[in-house]
Amino acid sequence: MQYIKLTKSDAFSKKLSQRVDEYLKTNNLKKYGNWRILLKVPLMFSVYLLPYFLMIFGVIDNAWAMLLFTGIMGIGMAGIGLSIMHDANHGSFSRYKWVNSAMSFSMEILGGNSTNWRIQHNVLHHSFTNVHDMDEDIAPVGVLRFSPNEPRKKMHRFQVFYAWFFYGLMTLSWMTNKDFMQLVRYHKNGLLKSQNTSLGKSLSYLIVSKIAYYVYIALIPMLVMDIAWWQWLIGFFTMHFVCGSILAFVFQIAHVMPETEFLTKETYDDKNEEISWAKHQMMTTANFSRWNPAFTWYVGGLNYQIEHHLFPDISHIHYPKISRIVRKTAQEFGVTYHYHRTFGGAIIQHLRLLHQLGKA
Repeated sequence: MQYIKLTKSDAFSKKLSQRVDEYLKTNNLKKYGNWRILLKVPLMFSVYLLPYFLMIFGVIDNAWAMLLFTGIMGIGMAGIGLSIMHDANHGSFSRYKWVNSAMSFSMEILGGNSTNWRIQHNVLHHSFTNVHDMDEDIAPVGVLRFSPNEPRKKMHRFQVFYAWFFYGLMTLSWMTNKDFMQLVRYHKNGLLKSQNTSLGKSLSYLIVSKIAYYVYIALIPMLVMDIAWWQWLIGFFTMHFVCGSILAFVFQIAHVMPETEFLTKETYDDKNEEISWAKHQMMTTANFSRWNPAFTWYVGGLNYQIEHHLFPDISHIHYPKISRIVRKTAQEFGVTYHYHRTFGGAIIQHLRLLHQLGKA
C-alpha cells in the first residue's frame, strides 16, 4: 500500500506559517510545552491514581463509593491521554526527546500502545484526514458509519441511538484485541518502519506492557480488595466507558461533522494537484468551545483541533493565541474556518450527521 501526502504549498499556507513563526519569535516562545503542561502531569495522574490507591489500601471500601471512584479514574485516564500523552507522541510536550518518550509511555500505563497510536494518529489521521480507507479514525467497526463513502447497512438507520454505547467501548477495544490486530496490519503495510521498529520487537513489547497493565489493574485489586470478580469487572468497565466516551466525543466532533468534507482516495489524489495540505486540514476539521479555558485545559487544547492539525508539532498551550492568527489569515484568503460555540452544540450536530448518514 502506498502512502502519500498533500505537500503543495500556497499563499495561504506560507502566510500562515510566517505569521505563526513571527508570533513565537516576537514573544520569545518555544513551540514546546512549558511549566503549564508540566503541572498537568501530577494533577492528571492524581485524578487517575489516587482513587486507585485509596481503594487498594482499603480507605474506600463501600461498593457504591468504589464505583464512583472508578468513574473518576476514567476522567483522569482521558485527561492523561488528551493533555499529556497526545503532546508527547507528537513530540511537542518538551524540547527534550527523552521527556517526550517518557510521557508517551503514559499510553502504556493506561493499557494502550504508543507505537500503534503514533501510526494511526500521526501518520494516517493527520496525513489523510477524512480520507476513506486511509484515515482509520473514520473507519470504526461496521455497526457505525462515519463517512458517506462507507457502505450503508440497514442497522445504520439506528446508529444515532446506539453510537454513544460503542464510543464508550473505544479504550476497552485497545486493551484487548485492537492493538494486536493493528500491529499485524501495520507490519503488512510497511508502517512499522516509520517508527523504526519491527514486528517481533513491537509484539514482544506489546505483550509485556499488556501483562504489566493487567497485573496492576486486575490482579492486584482482586488479591488485596474484598470484592468479587464481577464487582471488579463492573468497575473496570465503568472506568473505560467513561474514558472512551470522553475521548470519542472530543475527537469525533472535530471531524465527523455536517460541514466537514469527506474524500475518497481518488478525490484526494485529484485535490493533491489543486489545494495545499493546510487547506485540506481546514476543510476536514472543526473547532468547538474556544471560549471555555477550563474545558480547554482539560482536553489538552483539542477543542482547537484546526490549530492542532495545522501545527501538530506545536504544544497545545499555544493554540488559543495561534487561533487568532489562523482565523485572521483564513478570513483574508477566503478559507472557511469551521467552529461550534459549545461542546454540547457540536455533539448535537455530530449526532445529526450520524442520523443523516444512517438514512442515506
